[in-house]
Amino acid sequence: MKRLSPRFAVFATLAVLVASAVNAQTPAQKKDAPSKPETGGLGGTSWQLVKFQSMDDKTLIPDDKAKYALEFGTDGGISARIDCNRGRSTWKSSGSGQLELGPLVLTRAMCPPGSLHDHIVKNWAYVRNYVLKDGHLFLSLMADAGIYELEPITPAKTPRLPTTGSNESHASR
Repeated sequence: MKRLSPRFAVFATLAVLVASAVNAQTPAQKKDAPSKPETGGLGGTSWQLVKFQSMDDKTLIPDDKAKYALEFGTDGGISARIDCNRGRSTWKSSGSGQLELGPLVLTRAMCPPGSLHDHIVKNWAYVRNYVLKDGHLFLSLMADAGIYELEPITPAKTPRLPTTGSNESHASR
């Protein structure tokens, strides 16, 4: 039987030590490791407006909740329906209860009188915090200017639009 050379034994030991050191992390290293941005439970949720309550006790209630809807994507994107317009933006939550909305890209239809469109668009950039309470989402504006209350949109409340290029319309031909 052939014996291993001392050099080979030292080399093999070093290789095992290096491999285990590369894969090991101390608790401090794990704590400092970059993590995914916090989504605060908003990613993948959809909401419709219940009311806006200003700090001067003025309450604004939409004529139709479904005309004012937000859909938070899991990728940091947000889709919005604000009365007669549709929009896209970004969102992020850097900590518990914190919310930052990016610039809103919006269609430019003129909504009818009594619409909350202009109010919401004007306040979009001032949303700073959120709270999930009793199944509702509360978005608060900076400087305690007001709070938007939203309720979840369930799949039964959201009509599904046909997809482009669907063969469903050709099935009866």
